[in-house]
Amino acid sequence: METKIKIHLADDHQVLIDGLLAVLKTNPLFEVVGFSLDGEGLVDRVAENDAHVLIMDINMPEKDGIQVLREFSEKGFTCKVIILSSYDDPKLIKEVIKLGASGYLTKQSAGESILDAIMAVYEGKQYFSSNIKDKIFDIFTENNHREALKAEDAIANITTRELEILGYICEEKSGRDIGELLNISPNTVETHRKNLMKKLKVKSSVGLVLFATKHNLINLNQ
Repeated sequence: METKIKIHLADDHQVLIDGLLAVLKTNPLFEVVGFSLDGEGLVDRVAENDAHVLIMDINMPEKDGIQVLREFSEKGFTCKVIILSSYDDPKLIKEVIKLGASGYLTKQSAGESILDAIMAVYEGKQYFSSNIKDKIFDIFTENNHREALKAEDAIANITTRELEILGYICEEKSGRDIGELLNISPNTVETHRKNLMKKLKVKSSVGLVLFATKHNLINLNQ
């Protein structure tokens, strides 16, 4: 006998709960172990039911979906969460993904895809409806553009000497070796290294190497 996938439903509209129940009954692998009409005590109920997947609205009485996700994170629960919402605001999508949601579907586009979404998140994957994927792509593109601009500003503030030292750090040369090559003291090399870390907002020499590799700075001083 195949393992049942235990599902808990949370939405403040009984009509939607009933509709989901009807759809989920079409797959014998799915077992609805509980449902909630608000977010109060939802995390504990999901834990008590030993649910594998929680399908949850964002906008609920008493405690909303964002608060529930935060509580899941704080308590270290591993139940997979699929957001089923009327909202497709990019900021909201970004927030729930950051808080650990494995899937996001809009109620308008869910339909039969809810079955695929459950299987995907149960297997450790992520699942987003097509319109949500478009929003995520926009978020990703915007973030990349913002990061690129920040990197450009940081690189523009690197001095010629710092760039030289960055190149030697990427070659795994020690502070003493770099000092001898540039005819400066190891302490001065260390000062430049710390200045580079501060300008590029990294925490170690490894971070400097990764930044230089990502932004093609390694060979600029050769």
